[in-house]
Amino acid sequence: MTPDQRLLLVHAHPDDESINNGATMAKYVAEGRGVTLVTCTGGEMGEILVPELEHLEPHELAEHRRGELAAAMKALGVTDHRYLGGFGTFHDSGMQWHEQGHAVIGDEVGEQAFWNADLAEAATHLVEVIREVRPQVLVTYDQFGGYGHPDHIQAHRVAMYAAQLAAVPSYRRDLGEAWDIAKIYWTAMSESRMREGLRRLREAGDTVSYEGMDPDGPLPYFVVADEDLTAAIDAQEHVEAKMDAMRAHATQITTEGPFFALSNNVGSAAWGIEHYRIAKGTPGPAGPDGLETDLFAGL
Repeated sequence: MTPDQRLLLVHAHPDDESINNGATMAKYVAEGRGVTLVTCTGGEMGEILVPELEHLEPHELAEHRRGELAAAMKALGVTDHRYLGGFGTFHDSGMQWHEQGHAVIGDEVGEQAFWNADLAEAATHLVEVIREVRPQVLVTYDQFGGYGHPDHIQAHRVAMYAAQLAAVPSYRRDLGEAWDIAKIYWTAMSESRMREGLRRLREAGDTVSYEGMDPDGPLPYFVVADEDLTAAIDAQEHVEAKMDAMRAHATQITTEGPFFALSNNVGSAAWGIEHYRIAKGTPGPAGPDGLETDLFAGL
């Protein structure tokens, strides 16, 4: 049976979904809502954090990360996860760091890189998923991809364009009946919570995690001012499922890294409350803090 409420998430690489939305995904699955994940690339160019796997070639890493993603989705309870156009259609574009502290495209980019994908072609693959799943809510990145990663930016473009095309009755009738997604959200990190987390890390004597970040100083590009946030999904009871999903992405996330340090020092609120900003639709009734407590609010 098809759940009455359905969420579609569009992410660039395996692990992005668990970091950004793992708690929300686990919460909605537990509540009987439909959760579909579309991953746009295999993550071929990811930095390998496991020494014994450093020998993996890009195509081998993509296959390995495919297994990691499956394990992460099992931890979250998500049974519907797909690759855009099928596994191997689009490859990780890679990135390099700009002097201003955000990611940019690298000097060499492969032909199959997601960054080089034809926008209409890639979006049409997603239109097919949208018309099949018929989600009321879509979640993806903002226009800068959070921190500038070219694949995150491309995932944003593909998701937003596909949402428009899917709603046009005369566009590709062969892909199914038109579907207009009611609400679209962009992932976000709350500025106040980030500052609080950094402050508590430093007070606990941790000067390594999120090195160079001052609780009272400039913050990374992915941090969003609280006044721009629309929703805060409290899924603290599912934070361990999120942590298990992140652990599953072992080639990309270490248990000794900043994500787990923040969770250990700040508690479940650090990763169990996930924030979003609305890009399409009308926000529903808000909670005491002025933010929606459910992405489906008002529908």
